Amino acid sequence: MEYEQLKLKNQLCFRLYTAARLTVGAYHPYLDPLGITYPQYLVLLVLWEQDRQPVCDIAKRLMLDTNTVTPLLQRMEKSGLLQRTKGKTDTRQRIVSLTEKGIALREQAKHIPECLSTNILEKMGSVEELATLVPALDKLIEGLKEEKIGC
Repeated sequence: MEYEQLKLKNQLCFRLYTAARLTVGAYHPYLDPLGITYPQYLVLLVLWEQDRQPVCDIAKRLMLDTNTVTPLLQRMEKSGLLQRTKGKTDTRQRIVSLTEKGIALREQAKHIPECLSTNILEKMGSVEELATLVPALDKLIEGLKEEKIGC
C-alpha cells in the first residue's frame, strides 16, 4: 500500500532543508576567502551589531543551545577572531568580544548580503516574491519556536 503523505515530494521539511542547505552553500564563495564558516559568520553578525556579549545571549540570538555555540566560539578564539573573558559580576559567565581581526572582517564582509540577495533575486525573478518569502519564514520560525509540534 502506498501512502501519499510519505512521499518525499510531499514533504515541506524536505523543501526547507534543501533550501537551507543550498543557501548556506551559496555563501561559501564569499566566506572561504575570509577564512570563516557560515556559523562563524552568524556569530560575527551578532557581535558586529553589539560587541561584548555573554555566550548565552549569542546562543539565544542564533536560536542555538550554548552547548552548540561554545565549541564554535572556542574555534573562533583560536583563529584570533574573538576573545572570551570571565564576567565581572558572575565569573561563571563568559563575555565574548571581537578582536582587531574580527572587527576588520566586518569591512571585508560588508558586500556579502547584497551579493547573496542579487544571486537569489536572479533565480526567483522578482523582488515581490522574495518580499513575501521573508515574512512567511519569520512566521514559521516563530510558530515552531513557540510550540512543540505534534499530532
